[in-house]
Amino acid sequence: MTERRPPPRRSALRAGLVVPLLGALAAIGLATGAQAGDHQEKARELAAIRAAVQRGELLPLPRIMALAQARVSGDIVKTELESKRGQLIYEVKILTRNGRVQEVKLDARTGRVLRVEDD
Repeated sequence: MTERRPPPRRSALRAGLVVPLLGALAAIGLATGAQAGDHQEKARELAAIRAAVQRGELLPLPRIMALAQARVSGDIVKTELESKRGQLIYEVKILTRNGRVQEVKLDARTGRVLRVEDD
């Protein structure tokens, strides 16, 4: 005859499930909080960029993209706005027809092409 064990007590089940569940929820809460902070920071950056474009301090992205594609033909796959040594630079990555990715760096204020290089 096999020995029958009594069913586990409810409190033992709760303790076995609740502690890992609370840990998981806490981790999700921390990650969500970090994402919310990142989202707010990104929103502030975008607002500052829009304001600079409206003041005429930066060229708008469509203009920058047209200038980059006039220099290197192909499909734009990525754009970035970076600050290097106090100068704002757009980096535009273009996938060329032969499958190479070229990076075009342009002065964000004037649109002057600074450099074209393989990426």
